[in-house]
Amino acid sequence: MGETKKMQKRSKWQQTKLEMKKYRMSYVMIAPYFILFFLFTVLPVLASIGISFTDFNMLETPNFVGWRNYIKLLLDDDVFKKAFKNTIIFAVITGPLSYIMCFLFAWIINEFKGKLRAFLTLIFYAPSISGNAFMVWAIIISGDRYGYLNGWLMKWSFLYEPIQWMKTEKYVLPILIIVQLWLSLGTGFLTFIAGLQTVDKSLYEAGAMDGIKNRWQELWYITIPSMRPQLMFGAVMQITQSFAVADISINLAGNPSVNYSGATIVTHLIDYGSGTRYEMGYACAIATVLFALMVGTNQIVQKAIRRVGE
Repeated sequence: MGETKKMQKRSKWQQTKLEMKKYRMSYVMIAPYFILFFLFTVLPVLASIGISFTDFNMLETPNFVGWRNYIKLLLDDDVFKKAFKNTIIFAVITGPLSYIMCFLFAWIINEFKGKLRAFLTLIFYAPSISGNAFMVWAIIISGDRYGYLNGWLMKWSFLYEPIQWMKTEKYVLPILIIVQLWLSLGTGFLTFIAGLQTVDKSLYEAGAMDGIKNRWQELWYITIPSMRPQLMFGAVMQITQSFAVADISINLAGNPSVNYSGATIVTHLIDYGSGTRYEMGYACAIATVLFALMVGTNQIVQKAIRRVGE
């Protein structure tokens, strides 16, 4: 039995060597990307996980503290609990809604042709790359009577005095969610536009012969299954975007926001990892929890997408 296993292992190794020789140019071509990915993505993630078990201020040698950072984070940090709750609310609302919005707008825009399609794509994509997006919303939700939202509501007698939108706790999170949705037509949206244009048109003719009667059936049984790779990539991008909310909160609500009503896991991470704290061990523990949360959610969503159209 032992000799048989050795023979099998040797045979597999020889087969692997032959395959490596056969595709050696492919390995050479992907080597630069793999090296960069390993150096700037894999290594930092592994280093962050390691540092999360230490007390490290970037000046002194890291001091191993075991699970102390995680115990403090999960049991004693009330701000993290609020930030975690806000992040989950963001992810549950903006993740699915932005994903559906990206696909539906891409599906509708794909029906147009040529320059009109390109123009509409630019119009919908522009907010996500605009450097002045926060400035626009800061004017809209300004807390004086010159803010567009206050001005409009007072003009139509819905209000009699201006509201300090981003200084009133109950309004902060809903406004941030609205802004996040407005900015969500980004990379995932472009991916869906590209994916829709690669669907084989002959599949629709074959589907019509097999009994598909309307556009919704075409969408479910042909379009969506044909662009599963783009759907997977779009899901990853939208999940990452919904969990990594920080700039919107910092620019509109400040950091810290009023009673931490706009705090997220990332703003909490920034608070400990920069500024005057530089508690890198604790910040890495926060980052590790966020990383685990995002990976777990991605796995669940990808399993669900694989079943779509079956």
